[in-house]
Amino acid sequence: MYKRVLVATDGSALSEQAVAAAIDLAVLSGAELVAVNVAHIEPFGYFEGSMMLSQRDIEATQEQTNRAAQRLVDRVAATALDKGVRNAQAIVMKSNQVAEAIVATAKNQECDLIVMASHGRRSLARLLMGSETLHVLTHSHIPVLVLR
Repeated sequence: MYKRVLVATDGSALSEQAVAAAIDLAVLSGAELVAVNVAHIEPFGYFEGSMMLSQRDIEATQEQTNRAAQRLVDRVAATALDKGVRNAQAIVMKSNQVAEAIVATAKNQECDLIVMASHGRRSLARLLMGSETLHVLTHSHIPVLVLR
């Protein structure tokens, strides 16, 4: 059925449900699992009034973000292996374009299914925040399983 399943996670309760479903699907189909988190790239400066962050502060914040993202996907991969997935990878993509990073990772890792959650935002919240899930759905060339 599936050979390699990509699951996108941001650590939220909803994405954890998608992780559990992806792991179950990988076990049932004998597929490998690729867990991905997109770590945002910190800007080089903030203009809150007249305050700017130093380069050291920016680098420390970015490193903290990267470590948290790596811990998250490492935990997903370990859980998958414990539950019987034959192979699990943990990947952190560094980008501010979440949907593009997910689609690119799925393509680069030769995945044949993307599993992710949708927060189900409507109207103004969707307009203001956008929908990474919708973007993945419209730009992916492989099937996308969306859980809500």
